[in-house]
Amino acid sequence: MPEPGVRRSPQGVPYTELPHFVNADGLHLFCRYWEPVSPPRALVFIVHGTAEHCGPYDELAQRLKQLCLLVFAHDHVGHGQSEGERMAIKDFQVYIRDSLQHIDLMKSRYPNLPVFIVGHSMGGAVAILTACERPNDFAGVALIAPLIKMNPESATPFKVFLAKVLNHMLPSLPLGSINSKWVSRDKSKVEAYDADELNFHGGMQVSFGIQLMRAVARIDKEIPSISWPFLLLHGDADKLCDVRGSMIMFENAVSSDKKIKIYEGAYHALHHDLPEVAQSVLKEVTIWITEHLPQRF
Repeated sequence: MPEPGVRRSPQGVPYTELPHFVNADGLHLFCRYWEPVSPPRALVFIVHGTAEHCGPYDELAQRLKQLCLLVFAHDHVGHGQSEGERMAIKDFQVYIRDSLQHIDLMKSRYPNLPVFIVGHSMGGAVAILTACERPNDFAGVALIAPLIKMNPESATPFKVFLAKVLNHMLPSLPLGSINSKWVSRDKSKVEAYDADELNFHGGMQVSFGIQLMRAVARIDKEIPSISWPFLLLHGDADKLCDVRGSMIMFENAVSSDKKIKIYEGAYHALHHDLPEVAQSVLKEVTIWITEHLPQRF
């Protein structure tokens, strides 16, 4: 019999046995930490994407940890091992609010360290809007196939109109799920994605799609004023997040410290694409963050 009053993850594990924090809505969010043996030189917050969780970022986190960086992440509300209705959010701002809460928690423990954000897919949108709320707080933002522009095939004018109508009538109506074949060109990675029980494999609710569209609209307004350092990595065959969004951000942001790299033929999850692409992405992110660390004396 479960103990009364004990909060458990969606998988039935008591949160007393899991690293977590409690957000402003009283929900328990599962966390992961990759702490270096030596005193950390910086903090790196990893933000995962739609329908996944922070576990698949272990290889990237381990690489960063080897550079004496303290890496941390959490499963968003309604994702992975965190509480909340699966893939349902009242406002996209909740993801940003929770991210800032976790960042503040880590900054309180390491008050003098620079903070970086690494975001993928929807996590890229969260990363951008988080940095926009506090533009002077971050040493840099690395974005892997970020959601900046909706996929034109899934966001035609008619489909957008229909979604807005349905959002008022049937907000919980499920739309199509993410087609995993577009996640990676590496079939073993696609199979791992499909087999991962912590990923959400059901249909996206209409209301969730509306929140993604509103986030994209916010980013579009913010881009001209973005002045913080950023790295953009994107595949030109990405069918889940339009590569043109990254190009627009690179061209129109006022930041003088910005870099973009487009991978020919690559799919969405660049860090899990073909080995040569995945290794290049890990190298690009680690080198870029290293170059933006304060010089040691």
